[in-house]
Amino acid sequence: MSEKPTKTSQRVYTLLVEVGRAQDDGLPDGAVGAALMCYASGVDEAEAVRETVALLKKAGLAPLDVTGYGTREDRLELGHELSDDELSLMDRALSENSVVVSQTTAYYE
Repeated sequence: MSEKPTKTSQRVYTLLVEVGRAQDDGLPDGAVGAALMCYASGVDEAEAVRETVALLKKAGLAPLDVTGYGTREDRLELGHELSDDELSLMDRALSENSVVVSQTTAYYE
């Protein structure tokens, strides 16, 4: 079991954020939305979600839904295979206390 974070400890959470269209959102022509794989730091998953949604809104995107996949430890316990690139991005999000968008997949009708 992963240890409980203290109030001041930051952890990185894997989040899948689905976005709809917004004016000047930078999504490809013809796309109806997109999915963004994000790594976000926070003292808990709720904070990581709030910070990620706020950042995406500030960037002109329209977040619709967020699915959380837990921390690195949670994912390893579930048997997820994490690539070196993915681990590096998680480390970056933690060291920078930031949100890192690692992949964007546009949705088309």
